[in-house]
Amino acid sequence: MKKTFYFIRHGQTDLNLKGIVQGRGVNSPLNATGINQAKAFFDTYKEVPFNKVYISTLLRTEQTVANFIALGIPFEELVGLDEISWGDYEGKVQSSDILDGFGKVVEEWRNGNLDFSITNGESPNEVVKRQKEAIAHMLAQPDEDTVLVCMHGRALRIMLTHLTGVPVQQMDDFPHTNTALYILDYEDGTFRISDYYNTAHLEGLIDE
Repeated sequence: MKKTFYFIRHGQTDLNLKGIVQGRGVNSPLNATGINQAKAFFDTYKEVPFNKVYISTLLRTEQTVANFIALGIPFEELVGLDEISWGDYEGKVQSSDILDGFGKVVEEWRNGNLDFSITNGESPNEVVKRQKEAIAHMLAQPDEDTVLVCMHGRALRIMLTHLTGVPVQQMDDFPHTNTALYILDYEDGTFRISDYYNTAHLEGLIDE
């Protein structure tokens, strides 16, 4: 069985711009720049014969791929594609205290403590569990040779590690920005990256 997955991060939101922590529990819409990024991605990849579009349960992913859905391509929400929960930090400005807290949690993860989380948030191991369920669901669908998956920054970094056999603690080695693309080819139980962090569609885009 062969499948091709186009993984993208959602477009920009005002909370991205203002440095406010989003996460799984904050359902913010795209801003004008995010809508432009989504259109730029659509204009570049609208000829790709996607059989299905998968999104998280959060509005910003659906808005990012809305132009593909408008073409009549079937879509499905999967909770496994949701962003990691940042717990008590969600909805708050990234103050020096919160940035220090993020620094601590990222250091713990880099050192292999993948059960560590922000208070009331999710750990990477918890995210991996629900992501694997989502991937198993997508792989089980017949007649879906080429799919578009729109998700979130931290969640995407985590997804790319365990799909490609990279230790999860190395998640920060995968760069991301709004609507950046990774293409992964799946065959015989193995995922391989065929397009790494492609942002060509964003060249020349002017923020509004």
